[in-house]
Amino acid sequence: MEKDRSILFEKVSKKAGKAIVDHAMIEEGDRIVVAVSGGKDSRALLEVMIDRQAIAPVGFEIMAVHVDTGVPGPDLEELEAFFRSAGAPYHIETSDLFRDKDLSDLNCFWCSWNRRKVLFQFAQKNGFHKIALGHHLDDIAESILMNICFKGEVSAMCPKQEFFGGDLTIIRPFCHVHEEEIAALARMKGLSAEISCRCPVAGGTQRAAFKKIIGGLRETCPGVKENIFNSLRNIKEEYLP
Repeated sequence: MEKDRSILFEKVSKKAGKAIVDHAMIEEGDRIVVAVSGGKDSRALLEVMIDRQAIAPVGFEIMAVHVDTGVPGPDLEELEAFFRSAGAPYHIETSDLFRDKDLSDLNCFWCSWNRRKVLFQFAQKNGFHKIALGHHLDDIAESILMNICFKGEVSAMCPKQEFFGGDLTIIRPFCHVHEEEIAALARMKGLSAEISCRCPVAGGTQRAAFKKIIGGLRETCPGVKENIFNSLRNIKEEYLP
């Protein structure tokens, strides 16, 4: 079993390493915040970033950061135990972002946007100029379709995206990794999908609906996620209005 775990982890880590190189995500001396929500994706990302740090040809620093807003979320004791086990320096940033907010009015977009704002502020205050997020290939493909359907625009989560004139950069090392690979890795390591997550809207989102749509399309087109992702770099302008 240990051999199987190592093979799968190596596969995921190599995919992340290729993405890092292909998109020039990391440079010598980078100080990178690894955003850890407590879910399987961000925990796997932290472990992979620690692995890449040990073998990368450039030196860089990482710190795991969790944003605690006080609303139902991961069990902080469990999360801190994970950080200690992983051997990563970490920080839990507390925020009153949701003070006086009715939980029934929360949605994933508002929550993720504002948590990211807190991460931006922490990074800038503490001299980190890159933030690594655990978005994977499924997230990116789903977002492309959601933006087309709900916003009427063609846009995506970029593997590497600069903000504030390049002062801060988001990187997504899992942009070529399938969610099912991360889920399998979590199962092999004996981890649940979440660390005691108590989010009131988990599982009932528009993203969950698009996940089912793409899952159905894979039955006849196994490479549909890659095709959606690659379509943004394969624009046929002569067929556009």
